[in-house]
Amino acid sequence: MHDMLVRLMDLPDISKEEKALFEKEGIFFKRPIPPEKSIVVDWVGQHFSTNWADETEAAFTTLPVNCFIAQREQEILGFACFESTARNFFGPTGVLPSKRGKNLGKILLVKSLLALKEMGYAYAIIGGIGPASYYEKTVGATIIEKSEKSIYQNLLKHRK
Repeated sequence: MHDMLVRLMDLPDISKEEKALFEKEGIFFKRPIPPEKSIVVDWVGQHFSTNWADETEAAFTTLPVNCFIAQREQEILGFACFESTARNFFGPTGVLPSKRGKNLGKILLVKSLLALKEMGYAYAIIGGIGPASYYEKTVGATIIEKSEKSIYQNLLKHRK
């Protein structure tokens, strides 16, 4: 798995998509706050992996929290973290399979990258990517050559 580089000066405008999701489906996006930590971390562990839950927990060590969630009423639909494992890194991120195709992932991605831009970065790294074509199309990310030996290279993984 490679890392990707994103230029933060050229991010797409997501405001119309975000507004439409709220108006049509009541879905909104926010940074969770510390009293929501166990709910968010447990949700990530239940729907994705314990490793990702650990990274999400690390995102709660800063204020504001380095994570965004997609929420409808009391239900989490997706999440995205940044600067949880390494400075200037985006990820992990995930959306419930039943909610994919609604632009939730795109909005979570862009909101996270905008937060990195607000922190003073001009570029961001998407670490250990899976779907490179998605990131290329959505935010113009490019693969970083020789990055297959990433921060995640020798990651200890929880058994399923």
